[in-house]
Amino acid sequence: MLIGTSGWQYADWRTVLYPPGLPQREWLRRYGEVFGTVENNNAFYRLPARETFERWRETCPPGFVMAVKASRYLTHMKRLRDPGEPVARLMAAADGLGAKLGPVLLQLPPTLRAEPGRLDACLGCFPPQVRVAVEPRHPSWWTGEVREVLERHGAALCWADRLGRPLTPLWRTADWRYMRFHEGAAAPWPSYGDRALGSWARRLAGPGDVYVYFNNDPGGAAVRNALRFAELTQSDKQVQTS
Repeated sequence: MLIGTSGWQYADWRTVLYPPGLPQREWLRRYGEVFGTVENNNAFYRLPARETFERWRETCPPGFVMAVKASRYLTHMKRLRDPGEPVARLMAAADGLGAKLGPVLLQLPPTLRAEPGRLDACLGCFPPQVRVAVEPRHPSWWTGEVREVLERHGAALCWADRLGRPLTPLWRTADWRYMRFHEGAAAPWPSYGDRALGSWARRLAGPGDVYVYFNNDPGGAAVRNALRFAELTQSDKQVQTS
């Protein structure tokens, strides 16, 4: 299980994760000293150059994994239509990560109703060795046809949580899993408490790689919750093997 946060460039993480006075250009290096993975949201807003991905590859320690959120041009503007060129452009840049490239996340707009054919065509554009997670946000996607599309491509349905409750069916559509924590119900907002984290630790247990990202960044909640979740899952492993 790889546990990290959605992004790393947050000013209010100073003193939570980044020592006072640490230049922002050193933040990823510091992040990599604490976590083994990160979900890169930069590509969603503006696709960085391949050279930038290569620089991130050199900055992160051996074994580090960077998931990449696909461009909103593909998911929100084109709404999965004509995916060939956007996917090729994304992969040409993200391949700069080399062996540190993790899954690609397709987060769909909440107004996009189910389009299994578009999703099928989009997933077919990715190289077979690239793992893709899909986060639909309209309830019309919860059908057997959509599940079959995901399973056929070995794509993971992204499990997501808000306020301690699942936002998606807990389908296992691949031999690996992808989880996002958006907002907890504990204090201070938007933190998660141990009860919610423990419930998710049990749901995510089992064979196969699991990528877990905390997206509740305000006030450093994501950092604290990711560290705590790592403690809880490590404790679970110790109990299971004792």
